[in-house]
Order: sequence, then structure tokens, then C-alpha cells
Amino acid sequence: MKDFKKYYSIPATPEEIYVAITNPVTIELWTGETAEMSTEPGTEFSMWDGSIVGKNIEFEPNKKVVQQWYFEGQSDNSIVTIKLHADKQFTSAELRHTNIPDDDYNDIVDGWNDSYFGGLIDFFEGA
Repeated sequence: MKDFKKYYSIPATPEEIYVAITNPVTIELWTGETAEMSTEPGTEFSMWDGSIVGKNIEFEPNKKVVQQWYFEGQSDNSIVTIKLHADKQFTSAELRHTNIPDDDYNDIVDGWNDSYFGGLIDFFEGA
């Protein structure tokens, strides 16, 4: 199992990013895929038409999202924590993803860089 931590600079406010990653309608706008999401702890979520599934653990509006991501055949909890920090006209998004299965690590890192945060950055740069 591996961990991944990275900071991303996104040209939007923490409030805009929080809505973008927690509202299913907004998620569909920047991913182009169906999403199921709620800000209710304990609820299940699904993004990229079911490619990513898990459970919502904790929400701190405009500041933090904590989720458990499911990996088939894995008993250890894979926890995703995204913290949002205002930084001039950008937001610094701090990502920490723990207990990523070794076989999935490179695909997950590419997904964070290209699809998830890359998609958010592209969405807000085009706004």
C-alpha cells in the first residue's frame, strides 16, 4: 500500500471548489460523467459513471472533504482528504490519499493529476 500527497493551485475560491467537488450537478459539469454525491457523512458516492466509488466520511464546508475510496479485494481503508486553503486569487488544494493498492498507484496518481485536479483547473480556467 502506498500514500500520495500533493498540492494543486486552482484559479477559484475555496467556496467554488467545494461546490464543484460536492455537488453532483457541478461534478458532472467538469467531469462530463454521471456522479452521485451528497454532503451527508455515511452516504455512498460514485464519480466518473461508477469508476470511483466510496463513502463520504466528513465535510467542513469550503474547507475539507474526507472520503473512503473502495478498491476491489482490499480490506484496508483507502482515505482521501482534500483541504482547501485560500491563496490570493487561487486556492491551494491539499490532497492526501492513503492506502492505495500498489497495483493501482500509478493509475490513481495519473487520475488525480489529469482527470480530477486537471479537470478542475481546466474548468475554472475556462470559466
